[in-house]
Amino acid sequence: MTTKVPSVLIVLTSHAAMGTTGQRTGFWLEEFAAPYYELSDAGFDIVLASPLGGQPPIDPTSDNPSNQTTATERFHADVALQSTLGRTMVLEDMAESDFDAVFFPGGHGPLWDLPDNAHSIALIESFAASKKPIAAVCHAPIALKNVHSPSGTWMIEGRNVTGFSNSEEAAAGLTDIVPELLEDMLIGRGAHYSSGPSDFAPYVVVDGLLITGQNPASSAPAARALIEMLEQRRDGVEETPAMITKGASS
Repeated sequence: MTTKVPSVLIVLTSHAAMGTTGQRTGFWLEEFAAPYYELSDAGFDIVLASPLGGQPPIDPTSDNPSNQTTATERFHADVALQSTLGRTMVLEDMAESDFDAVFFPGGHGPLWDLPDNAHSIALIESFAASKKPIAAVCHAPIALKNVHSPSGTWMIEGRNVTGFSNSEEAAAGLTDIVPELLEDMLIGRGAHYSSGPSDFAPYVVVDGLLITGQNPASSAPAARALIEMLEQRRDGVEETPAMITKGASS
């Protein structure tokens, strides 16, 4: 019997400007590289997309020497992936029916171009309606802001979630720069927000088919949670836990 290889859509930001500061932003490199290699090494098919298509902007801060990880160093040596990243598909052309799950890496860019993106909203709503996993890390849960559930309520209302915390934003010195604070938005939409015991440490929340990670260090654990979920579904295990939190040991 042939087993279908799971296919995951990774959606990256196309936004490169940090408000009116003149500074550059984009997606956080670790939050793309770590999940990509977790999924790829697990044998999954991966498609990259962004609102504008083409090369999505890498947040230059995430590419500083102090922010390098095993995954980002692997990316810098991976000419093939760099080429693929430079040719992301246009988000509007993506169809939920072609994938088993969707993963949103963060960075500050998504705060500007994902919450009101009609194609992103429709895609997430379609994944939810089809009961397929949705994962987002760091600032990327902002993409869930204007997503409705099949019943018409906010999708994250009453759901257990995490994401970049107000204290982490303050530590980054960007509280007054970002268009809104992610933690405040999640709480305002009625979600049950939680964060880990320490800022910038791995923390992942799984609520049904919704996976959220708090910060860059949470991106690999979030991807592993998605892999576990997809492998269970591939093996015919359809039930998912109501909530699981995973810390630094994950």
